[in-house]
Amino acid sequence: MAELHDLTALEQGALIRSGVISPVELTDHYLERAARLPREYVDGAFAFLDPDAARRRAHEVAAVGPVGEGASPLAGVPTAIKDLNLTRGVPTAFGSPAFAGYVPEVSDAVTLAIEEAGLVSLGKTSTPEFGSPCYTEPEGRPPAVTPWDTTRMAGGSSGGAAAAVAAGLVPVAHGSDGGGSIRIPAACCGLVGLKPTRGRISGFPMYGDPVGLATSGSIARTVADAAALLDVLAGRRAGDPSWAPEPAGTFLEATGREPGRLRIGCFEQPVIADVELHPEVRRAYDDTAALLTSLGHQVEGIPVPIPADAVPVFETCWAVLTALSTVTLTPEQQALLRPLTRWLGERGAAVSGPEFGLAIGQLRRLAAQALVALAPYDAVLTPTLATLPLPVGAIRDDADPAADFEAQKRFTPFTSAWNVTGMPAISLPLHQSSEGLPIGMMLAARPAAEELLLSLAAQVEAAVPWKDRRPPLW
Repeated sequence: MAELHDLTALEQGALIRSGVISPVELTDHYLERAARLPREYVDGAFAFLDPDAARRRAHEVAAVGPVGEGASPLAGVPTAIKDLNLTRGVPTAFGSPAFAGYVPEVSDAVTLAIEEAGLVSLGKTSTPEFGSPCYTEPEGRPPAVTPWDTTRMAGGSSGGAAAAVAAGLVPVAHGSDGGGSIRIPAACCGLVGLKPTRGRISGFPMYGDPVGLATSGSIARTVADAAALLDVLAGRRAGDPSWAPEPAGTFLEATGREPGRLRIGCFEQPVIADVELHPEVRRAYDDTAALLTSLGHQVEGIPVPIPADAVPVFETCWAVLTALSTVTLTPEQQALLRPLTRWLGERGAAVSGPEFGLAIGQLRRLAAQALVALAPYDAVLTPTLATLPLPVGAIRDDADPAADFEAQKRFTPFTSAWNVTGMPAISLPLHQSSEGLPIGMMLAARPAAEELLLSLAAQVEAAVPWKDRRPPLW
C-alpha cells in the first residue's frame, strides 16, 4: 500500500481538497519521516528544520477550510524554502557562518508566494555559501548528498532542496539558479529541475542580480508537480524592472497538451570547459535524441550557440556578483568566509565599474547572438552534466580556489548557457548509469516558452516514466 510520501505533490493536494487528509496530518507525516531518516542526511538537506512552526502553519491552512476556485492545487502540501531566500522570522544564513543567527524582518517574493498559495514550509533547505558553488558542502554542516548513493554529492546550489525531495522529505521544493543551481542538483538526485525564463519570477525586494543570470524555480519528482509550483511562484510585482509575458493559461495545464511536431536542435559539445563526456552520459544523450525522434520531432545537430570567448565575460560577472554579496560584511564576517568565496569576491572587487558595465553589455550581445542562432528551433537538447554525480569533496579545494572553480566548470559545462540567454530550461531524470546513478538530460526553449517546454517535457515523461523510480534511501 502506498504511503503518503509515495504520492506526488498534486496527488497529495487532491487528497486535501477532497477531505481525505488534512494539511496537519500530511505535515506530521513528513516531520515524522524526517525524524526517522538518518540524522546526517536530514541535516545535509535542511539548514533549518522547524517542526513547531510547520505544525502551526498547517493548522492555519487547515482552518481556512476547503479551497475555492482558482486556489493552488498545492494548497496544504508541505515544502521548503532555500536558505538564500528572505523568510520573515526564520533563521536565514545564506549558507554562510558569516550570517549565523540572522533572522530577516521581511520575506521576499518567493516566500510570500509560497505562503499565499497555502503551502506549508518545513524550514530552510541547505545551500553552499551565497549559492555560489555547484556542490552543497556548507561550512560546519553535513553535505547535501544524493539518496541514490550517499557518498556522492547532491549538487548545488539547491542541493538541500533536491536532497529533500529525492528522499521523500518534502514532495516539491523551491530552488534558485544562476548558473545551473536547480538543474545540477536535479540531475544528481534523479529529479525534474525547472529554471524558468528571465523575469518570470519576481526578485522583490532585493533585486540583487544586475546581470540577470539568476531566477527561482521548481524541483520536483514529476513535470506536472514542477509546473504547479511554477504557477505558485510566477508573477510580477509592482517594482520589478522587467518581467515575462503572461502565459496563455496555467503552466500545469500546459503539461496536459500535446506539443505537436517540434524542431529540436541538439549538441553535446561542452560550452564552458574542454572536457570529455562520461561514456554513459553520452549514451544517455544519444538515447534521448532517438527518443525525441521516435516521438515525431525533427531532431538535428547544431553548433554550440555560445562562443568560447563568452566564458571570461561570464566569469567576470559571476565574480562581481560574489563581491556584491561580501563587500558590506564586517571584518569579523569576512574572516568566516570560505576560501572560494574570498577568492571570487577579491576577483570581483578588482573589476572597475566601467569594466563591469562593459562585461554586462558584452554578455548581452553574446546572448543575443545565441538567441538569433537558436530562433529556428522550438527546443534544444543537451546533457545536464558532463559526468555522473561525483563523490563528496571531489570538487571542493580550499587550498586552491582557482582549481575548485575550474573543476566546477568541467562538471557543469552546459547549464550556465541558458542563464546567459535567459531561456527556460528543464533537467529530466531520463536515465540511470550501470551503477544505478541518475543521469539528467536538459531541454531548453525560446524565451517565455515555458508552456511549450513543459508540454514537451510531459510528453517525454509519459514515454519514459520515472515517478516510481525510487532511491535506496526511500
